[in-house]
Amino acid sequence: MGSALIAQTLGSPSPPSDSVRVQVNLINVPVSVIDQQGQPVTGLHRDDFSLAEDGHSESIRVFQAITVHPLFMVLAIDTSVSVRKDLPSAKQAAADLAASLLGRNDHVELLGFAGNVTRVVPFTGNLHELDHGLRALHGDGPTALYAAIERAANDLASQSGRKVIVVISDGSNSVDGVDYDQARTAALRAQASIESIILEPIGANAGRDLGGEHALIQLARGTGGEYFYADGATPLQDAMTRLSLGLRSEYMLGYYPTQQSTVVEGFRRIQLRLTNPALSGAYRLRYRTGYYAEATH
Repeated sequence: MGSALIAQTLGSPSPPSDSVRVQVNLINVPVSVIDQQGQPVTGLHRDDFSLAEDGHSESIRVFQAITVHPLFMVLAIDTSVSVRKDLPSAKQAAADLAASLLGRNDHVELLGFAGNVTRVVPFTGNLHELDHGLRALHGDGPTALYAAIERAANDLASQSGRKVIVVISDGSNSVDGVDYDQARTAALRAQASIESIILEPIGANAGRDLGGEHALIQLARGTGGEYFYADGATPLQDAMTRLSLGLRSEYMLGYYPTQQSTVVEGFRRIQLRLTNPALSGAYRLRYRTGYYAEATH
């Protein structure tokens, strides 16, 4: 894959004394367009999209129909007692996902989480290293789900390129210390999408953590990711295949915010839509809902 899109700082007038100056960088927005059958839609163009920040219309300055920037992916695999039976298939599915996605300039990191979060394999482009780490993956006990997401986001924060956190879990979080909001904020600050692979018990609802499943769905939606259920009807491998296809069919949009760079730092909301009403009614968009503007000093 090609080199990363490089954020550039624009000049702006001196800020008033009662405001905080923030950087105006190129904001990259990975976008997937999904049809009613859940399949990615390709062949769209820049003019098919309309973008706004906090309700203010923005010009799309960068458009790539096929993303060419490096991919940095964290595989965060639940190894706790509640999903122990799924661990062998999760290992194989994770290996297949990495093999299908990683190119020459891409990197993957492996985290295992149960009561604690362990970095099993640091970022590498070597699939043999990943396979070795997956074979060594084991665990038991409670589930530090949100701590794993925060750790993955922090590891991705300094990377440049497309950043993805793939979480394979049933959604339970039974370890205190990091909560849902902290995990979500960390992912948004890192500009990483959360792709949730939800392990669902076969059969009845016994043993399911419906609140945890809902949290994984919302984490995916809020960060521009997708969620997939892996159960008897949809094997884990099928969910990973759909995820791989979606990530390889993304559009990349980029814009320079034109609102004054002297506003107070904080969360900026991104609104994206399809300009053609017919397309808008037939397809849905998957993208991150915003980003955090940081103050300069």
